[in-house]
Amino acid sequence: VQLVESGGGLVQAGGSLRLSCAASGITFSIHTMGWYRQAPGKQRELVASIAPDGTQTNSADSVKGRFTISRDNAKNTMYLQMNSLKPEDTAVYYCTAIGYGLVPYDYWGQGTQVTVSS
Repeated sequence: VQLVESGGGLVQAGGSLRLSCAASGITFSIHTMGWYRQAPGKQRELVASIAPDGTQTNSADSVKGRFTISRDNAKNTMYLQMNSLKPEDTAVYYCTAIGYGLVPYDYWGQGTQVTVSS
């Protein structure tokens, strides 16, 4: 299983970035997908998640109205469009795939750094 994030980088406050998470080795369309982030000295937190068919999404209050999660099951890829970025959005962003079999399980990517300068 591989989850590979891309699209991170350095951006000024107010700018935009689009993160991608390309999945392989799993049946992408049956997994709930999510983005988490971890800032230095802080716990990892959920940014947004999306149902397997893409019809339901959930996002943290801190990013509502600014970030949009989406997925393309035909391309085995999930996205996070981040607009109006703030310095407090600076973190390593991780992609996760969650499965709900007899025992829930998850897979994680290696993370991509997002740095927002003021």
